[in-house]
Amino acid sequence: MTLAVALIVLAVLAIAGVYVSWRAGRLDRLHARVETARAALDAALVRRSSVVLEIASSGLLDPAASLLLADLAHDARGAQRGRELAESDLTRALRAVFGQPGSRASIEPIEGADELVAELESTAQQVFIARKFYNDAVAVTLAARRRWLARVMRLAGGAPLPEFFEIDDTLAPNGMTDQGTDMPHLAS
Repeated sequence: MTLAVALIVLAVLAIAGVYVSWRAGRLDRLHARVETARAALDAALVRRSSVVLEIASSGLLDPAASLLLADLAHDARGAQRGRELAESDLTRALRAVFGQPGSRASIEPIEGADELVAELESTAQQVFIARKFYNDAVAVTLAARRRWLARVMRLAGGAPLPEFFEIDDTLAPNGMTDQGTDMPHLAS
């Protein structure tokens, strides 16, 4: 009888050990996913800043708008703390510059304008998608870390708690979301 009890206890401990190991591995993979998503988001934000700097230096816009966009793109690219605010400021400036009535029509005759504006819309959509993937990864990771087993056994180890990245990434002015999607786009 004692041998049977010992084998049952040993089997239960082995199963519990495998389960705890699996949960710890899952948390590790989730943290890696958050890091990968953050790197993709950072790359998308840098690419958007690069396109904005290219537009600002292209001569498509008036000097005041070009200077404003270049300054905000530079600030967004170099911001460590407060990056969300800097990126939101850049988005609001893009919305203000391209949201003016007739702004697209005034730059369309200029050679290369359509390509630059299309590239800006593309990078804005990449930022939107990368931010969505990152925030989804953060939500799943936080939910896994909140489970009682992860908290009690400290399965996350010393990994920092991931934080959501919330910015204003809507390029269309208020009321101009005629494309039927929450994807960012410039007003036509």
